Amino acid sequence: MSKPIVAIVGRPNVGKSTLFNVLAGDKIAIVKDTPGVTRDRIYADAEWLNHSFTLIDTGGIEPDSKDIILTQMREQAQIAIDTADVILFVTDVRQGLQDADSKVADMLRRSGKPILLVVNKVDSFEKFMPDVYEFYNLGIGDPIPVSASSQMGLGDLLDAVVAHFPEAAKAEEDDDRPRVAVIGKPNAGKSSLINKLAGENRVIVSEIAGTTRDAIDTVIKKNGKEYVFIDTAGLRRKNKIKEELERYSIIRAVAAVDRADVVIVMIDASEGVTEQDAKVAGIAHERGKGVLIAVNKWDKIEKETNTVNEFTKDIREVLSFMPYAEILTMSVETGQRVLKIFDYIDTIIENQNLRISTGVVNEIMTEAVAMQQPPTDKGKRLKLYYMTQVSVKPPTFVVFVNDKELMHFSYTRYLENKLREAFGFRGTPIHIIVRERKEKEA
Repeated sequence: MSKPIVAIVGRPNVGKSTLFNVLAGDKIAIVKDTPGVTRDRIYADAEWLNHSFTLIDTGGIEPDSKDIILTQMREQAQIAIDTADVILFVTDVRQGLQDADSKVADMLRRSGKPILLVVNKVDSFEKFMPDVYEFYNLGIGDPIPVSASSQMGLGDLLDAVVAHFPEAAKAEEDDDRPRVAVIGKPNAGKSSLINKLAGENRVIVSEIAGTTRDAIDTVIKKNGKEYVFIDTAGLRRKNKIKEELERYSIIRAVAAVDRADVVIVMIDASEGVTEQDAKVAGIAHERGKGVLIAVNKWDKIEKETNTVNEFTKDIREVLSFMPYAEILTMSVETGQRVLKIFDYIDTIIENQNLRISTGVVNEIMTEAVAMQQPPTDKGKRLKLYYMTQVSVKPPTFVVFVNDKELMHFSYTRYLENKLREAFGFRGTPIHIIVRERKEKEA
């Protein structure tokens, strides 16, 4: 399911980045008193009252500026506005209502999206409330007074935010068709792949990197079964970005990955696997999605006896955090092995939904403990009492132990490997949650 997107917009220097950092729970955006410091839009996952959403921080909007950076920031903010489900329009009570605020309000009003008017820097409601009322003149609803730096009024603001989240997301949960996001660097062949699978041109394909600016859904039928493919804008290294608009593609990829069951990470065989490919794949890994690494343009490279093995080894090294990912070499242009993608998707989804009985899980755990003793620290040994599977997509297990601090990452990975040896789980991550129990309870 795709998380709702909440964009924070407004003039420069009204405290957007401070508000973003507080709501995101981390210091992510650069905060300075110089207008225009937040150049790159930055996103973060946030949560309020069991509602998860993606928060976007944007550069300040200067409606009439001829300055090239401020113009680009305006374009950047416009994309955030177009993509957002809810917009937080931030103003500054200390500067008062400015002419530029009215122009930003006009820009936002045209979007037709839910807009919450946030009046920031209200450190004392008693002192500043008369000044807050001035913002009613913008004509976009009741001003919500907050102080991002003092963390005042944020609960009321977040209540108002989640009240606007769309209901459409629920319908998507009832749709049991496999959803497949195709992500990767520009020109890796994402749109061409979907066109090939669909057997017709459903998506614009162009030699210009970054043509696909938004996520597009394409329904493809294979052997009587429907699959929903989500194409996304290409992700590229920051130092290679010429157009500010392309910086936004990573947020669209995050939104597409959230909606997907399986993520196809497209790699260009002629370029080899890169650090940027690792960043792209990391989005899918962090979100617990099934992963197929599709190595495209395989027909373009010279083959020797060990070419496949060497390329696979390179992928496993660069993407070492996802040893479970399936790998398929193919060529969209010639059609070589392209249709195998459906077999991989079906297998990955089957593994994502695999459930193992508690009795069998505990047998594997007991055998693992017998083969490799749990670690000790200062004379105290880790004891594993009990293990059970609690959910699927991805398969998630809870293990109860005497002391969480003794459960080293390496031993958790050892247990994961034992589960994989027994049941495969190819193409899907496994989550192991460690819970503490006192010996008497156990």
